Amino acid sequence: MRDEPAEPSSDIRERVKQARFIQHERLAKHNVFTNSEMSSRLIKEFCPLNEAGTKLLEQAIKTKHLSARAYTRVLKISRTIADLAGVGMIKPEHLLEALQYRPITVEL
Repeated sequence: MRDEPAEPSSDIRERVKQARFIQHERLAKHNVFTNSEMSSRLIKEFCPLNEAGTKLLEQAIKTKHLSARAYTRVLKISRTIADLAGVGMIKPEHLLEALQYRPITVEL
């Protein structure tokens, strides 16, 4: 059970508006307006990882058997999570959150 109150929807709305503004400012000159539209080249430019993030993602690729498509989706989602947090660099916690959104596959 959470002891802290939930974030008001008005605050969430403002964070989303700010994140969309950040994305627009970052990507508009490339005729792209959201992180989900980024090409591989733009992902390389705008989704750099530090050493800890790189190791974490490499481990996830091996253990979760991520495809190239899944890898790029995780990076795009991580970039969005970082934007929502108002930080410029994707941190390991952003990658971990993005990886949590991956569907769980069960082999029968």
